[in-house]
Amino acid sequence: MALGKLEIVVNGQGLHEFTDEVNRWLAGQNLFGSGLCTLFIQHTSASLLIQENADPSARLDLENWLNRLVPENDPLYTHTLEGPDDMPAHIKASLTACSLGIPMENGRLLLGTWQGIYLWEHRHHRGKRRVIVQA
Repeated sequence: MALGKLEIVVNGQGLHEFTDEVNRWLAGQNLFGSGLCTLFIQHTSASLLIQENADPSARLDLENWLNRLVPENDPLYTHTLEGPDDMPAHIKASLTACSLGIPMENGRLLLGTWQGIYLWEHRHHRGKRRVIVQA
């Protein structure tokens, strides 16, 4: 078993693919046989997702749909100290996933042809997010 941390750089709200970073980390672990790669994000205003990585319009549609479902500046929000994107980000994270489990064989992810691993940044945050990876 191997355990590590990935720092994913985000440049704002949206879906940020980091499949290559996971693959590079796995390649450095010299893993053999079958198993599971588990990813866990250490934040409450971002989430993880497996999604199509071929056509960017699929990601844009997801982002637009979730932004319409959970808008900023809703008068019902009381958790607003950190800005208008804070509470919506927590709601979006609670509706999505904070961890993923992906089957592996011989140290390689068994993702489908058009699947990619994404960090879904729900804030207008620019910087780094931490993802724990275990295989």
